Amino acid sequence: MYAPAAATNAEREGDFVSRHVPVLVDEIVDMLVTRPGAVFVDLTLNGGGHARAFLRVLPADNAYIGLDRDRKALDRARSVLAGFGDRVRYVYGNFADSAELLADYRGRAANVLLDLGLSADQIADPARGFSFTVDGPLDMRADTSAGVTAATVVNTLLEDELADVFYRFGEERSAKAIASAITKARRTVPIATTSDLVEILAGVAPGVGRRHPATRVFQALRIYVNDELGALETGLPAAVDLLAPGGRIFIISYHSLEDRIAKERFRRAVDEGLLELVQKRVIKPSREEISVNPAARSARLRAAERL
Repeated sequence: MYAPAAATNAEREGDFVSRHVPVLVDEIVDMLVTRPGAVFVDLTLNGGGHARAFLRVLPADNAYIGLDRDRKALDRARSVLAGFGDRVRYVYGNFADSAELLADYRGRAANVLLDLGLSADQIADPARGFSFTVDGPLDMRADTSAGVTAATVVNTLLEDELADVFYRFGEERSAKAIASAITKARRTVPIATTSDLVEILAGVAPGVGRRHPATRVFQALRIYVNDELGALETGLPAAVDLLAPGGRIFIISYHSLEDRIAKERFRRAVDEGLLELVQKRVIKPSREEISVNPAARSARLRAAERL
């Protein structure tokens, strides 16, 4: 099973130490296309966890193109991947725009990765507002230079609109009651922080088992704020276009909404004769991986090859 290797001296440049452990690394490594002079396109570079693992096993003349819409994540990746020098090219942008941003690599990639989850570093940063366990501004934007914050959403959307967001993107059964509680609370004072929202949810949203009452609402807001499903619908066809014949695409999703889109897009591409599934069934983390990294438990991997 994959475990983060000790950093080389070059990889210790900078003072950042990542908390994030990439998921399903061994499973992807077993399926990687390894060709001399090949290109790997990572459409969700994040903090560089997967990149570091793959660069260690790919041929030394392989280039690695890392795209991310989170500037802080790109900075983290530069620190983590410093030892690989000019093998890595960093690109700022949303993978939904990869057809334009990565036009030079169309039809050239031996491997393409989409890891759709948040990193532990993003979740742990209170300023980002992704976590309901730490207090911070209710932001949730992957790109903090653009778009509206989650605070704007919960303070301005109509009650029915909020309920729709929670139900569609969080599959939250108590969506109407939650939306009603939020609109009632914001009449008194605006909802500005993660703790403000969690306090409201604690009184109305039931937890299930070990699941926190805020889990699905925070998921829904993050998806809505960042248009994650729209980006996936747009970005997946562009990702397939990046592949060279025989190249492979890997998609890691963390909830049913993402996995449903990935499964449907792959099925459509198979029917069109563009792709062939590498594994017919979705690939899940092993019990051993989950015991070491509990955050991996919801991860699902799908892989396909360009014909």
